[in-house]
Amino acid sequence: MTWIVFDYGGVLSLPQSESDAEAMARAVDADPEDFKRGYWEHRLEFDRASLSPPAYWSAVLGRPVTQTEVARLVAMDVASWAYPNEGTVGLLGELIEAGRDVALLSNAPVCIGDGLDELPWIAEIGRRFYSGRMGLVKPDREIYDEVVRALDADPSEIVFIDDRKENIEGAERVGMTGVHFTDATALRGALSGAW
Repeated sequence: MTWIVFDYGGVLSLPQSESDAEAMARAVDADPEDFKRGYWEHRLEFDRASLSPPAYWSAVLGRPVTQTEVARLVAMDVASWAYPNEGTVGLLGELIEAGRDVALLSNAPVCIGDGLDELPWIAEIGRRFYSGRMGLVKPDREIYDEVVRALDADPSEIVFIDDRKENIEGAERVGMTGVHFTDATALRGALSGAW
């Protein structure tokens, strides 16, 4: 049995657009460049659940945030990651229809994972692992070890697909087969032997 484990952002979804990031900044009267810098500077700790949503958004903005601002930013953040990469989502659907074992492993805060779970192409994936729910992040070894345990699989039975090379390297260190995602056509070719 081979598990095919997909990353989310930049693989199943399109990367966050500049316009969506700027819209979030404008919604809270923040300078777009300062906002984007803060968004990524603190993101891994948010993904790890070391920061709550209010703490994260306060760190991004450099000031306390209101509950209304947090709710608005979380909703806009989820929406910014909700554009499917049609080619990859189509391939995912084919794998599911063929009865293949697929899973999701994404660095995502709890609130974002909750939002992504509502998307129809994600809801079809039976096993979903979000860093915020695990308190672990890629590319740290522990998150891959936990996925191996949860899937009750040998690492050699897991193909892991991610657009970030450091995350692929982390998966390969535990014995998974890593596939560096560039586009859906290349991915289809890389997976052709795993069907």
